[in-house]
Amino acid sequence: MQLIVNGAQTFVATGGKPFDKTLPAVVLLHGAGFDHSSWALHSRWFAHHGYSVLAPDLPGHGRSKGAALASIAEMADWTAALLDAAGASKARLVGHSMGSLIALETAARHPDKVAGLSLIGTAATMTVGPDLLKAAEANDVAAIDMVSIWGLGFKAELGGSLAPGLWMHQGAQRVLQATAPGVLYRDLNACNAYQNALAAAAQIRVPTTVILGERDMMTPAKAGKALAAGISGARTIVLPGAGHMMMVEQPDELLAALQ
Repeated sequence: MQLIVNGAQTFVATGGKPFDKTLPAVVLLHGAGFDHSSWALHSRWFAHHGYSVLAPDLPGHGRSKGAALASIAEMADWTAALLDAAGASKARLVGHSMGSLIALETAARHPDKVAGLSLIGTAATMTVGPDLLKAAEANDVAAIDMVSIWGLGFKAELGGSLAPGLWMHQGAQRVLQATAPGVLYRDLNACNAYQNALAAAAQIRVPTTVILGERDMMTPAKAGKALAAGISGARTIVLPGAGHMMMVEQPDELLAALQ
């Protein structure tokens, strides 16, 4: 569906069912350079099991208009505005990578709007290597290669997609290639600059699950556990053998963790 959020047209996938504000809401927040398609499988499951789903393309991503936002704080405030635009009083926030930081910061800044958190492929400090930042700033195709190679676990690079005929590596590259120039850099730079994760974690008072990949090279499990330790009562689940792109690498295991 289309919503107007902060004056800009925003595309929001709803998992194949109309958004119903009388049902518990789940917001699915994608990672740097990606869009709502990251949640193709999980958005449908939630929508067909008693939830209303909002899986937005962040500003400047996918089918959403407007410029990509420059900071995690701005993205958090935008997420709160998205809920207002949809007519949802509060929601469970599920975020992957950059999306996990957005979810965390939203819960800290707008606690009345958040019913729970699921943070996937997250870290206390989401540092981005200088070579990747430089390549992304130059709109060099090497940045797309780095994200897709480092993002997928070892087994995923050998094949093994649960969807017959789909290649996980090239699928990730196609989404990144379709991203407007400058968007990947702004996203990565926002992650790199965000230093409020542990302070935000200390403010969280809602049920929280931290889901990590055992072989994640972008947000190593150790860094995710450090963040989880700062959230009161947080539950931590590590998916054996998974890399950073858990939604496509291990969709069933991720769903079980989300449940």
